[in-house]
Amino acid sequence: MTIWQEFTEVAPKIAAIFTRRHAATGNLCLLATLRADGSPRISPMEPRLFEGQLWLNGMPGTRKFQDLARDPRFCLHTATVDTHVSDGDAKLWGTVHDVQDRDLHARYAEDLYQKTGFDLRGKVFRPFYAAEISSASAVEVGEGHMDVTVWKVGEEERVVRKH
Repeated sequence: MTIWQEFTEVAPKIAAIFTRRHAATGNLCLLATLRADGSPRISPMEPRLFEGQLWLNGMPGTRKFQDLARDPRFCLHTATVDTHVSDGDAKLWGTVHDVQDRDLHARYAEDLYQKTGFDLRGKVFRPFYAAEISSASAVEVGEGHMDVTVWKVGEEERVVRKH
């Protein structure tokens, strides 16, 4: 498994597309988790990049976080409404683990406040999920073709061109 900072080094093209699309939507992504019965659940969320890590956090007690507590596997997809995918899109697959570190939480809350004005300073974060990425893909559409860039742990990025 790979943390975000390492991912940007081993899969720079996909990381760049993810970062661009993440920013373009105001950080909105779609998170896929597994329900208790094994069926998929899709939930909107705003993951954050902070201190070299991708964080999947939000309102505690929600079904998506109950899903992740039971089964840490996820897929994160950059949100798009463009049927032509002219700005590309990206997906990340991996697992999460809960990081309980009050100093980290305080730095995260301060950074969130400085960047967005949303004040969670002094709050306890349970859970506080760090993402570890195991595979990823990105799509870019060009003149008469679509390039799909794929990556898995232990491999290099590779591009599959579809006409």
